[in-house]
Amino acid sequence: MQSNSDSRFNILIVDDEPGDVDLVRLALAEGRFLCHTMVAINGKEAMAVLRREAPRFTDAPTPDLVLLDLNMPQMNGREVLRAMKEDPLLANIPVVVLTTSDVERDIVASYDLGASGYIAKPVDMDQLFRAIHSVEEYWFSAVRRPPRN
Repeated sequence: MQSNSDSRFNILIVDDEPGDVDLVRLALAEGRFLCHTMVAINGKEAMAVLRREAPRFTDAPTPDLVLLDLNMPQMNGREVLRAMKEDPLLANIPVVVLTTSDVERDIVASYDLGASGYIAKPVDMDQLFRAIHSVEEYWFSAVRRPPRN
């Protein structure tokens, strides 16, 4: 069930696996917050969206949250995270790593690079939906964030 609030949250999903993107979008659609999702299929495209570098991205809203896979072609999630946190215009955007890796070095590296959270994608769809809803609840209800750009 979605909220009746006028507030609409923008989420950038960065993932090269279409099936995972579809599941995340479905979970967000079933959540209690109105969310507009944008998708980038690799890190280079994610940075183009965030920086509005290509004509098709000039009107892209600044995301309220980025859900970032680590293992992607062209520019991986660690590189995206580093680039975002080094850019003063992007550094405030919360980034939750949402990836298949449960390897400790990936978790530590992600937090070292400035990730706001880390979730190993559950295999079970219900668990994935609960994880996504928890992320929504935390970022869009529980915490105070700086004003949007």
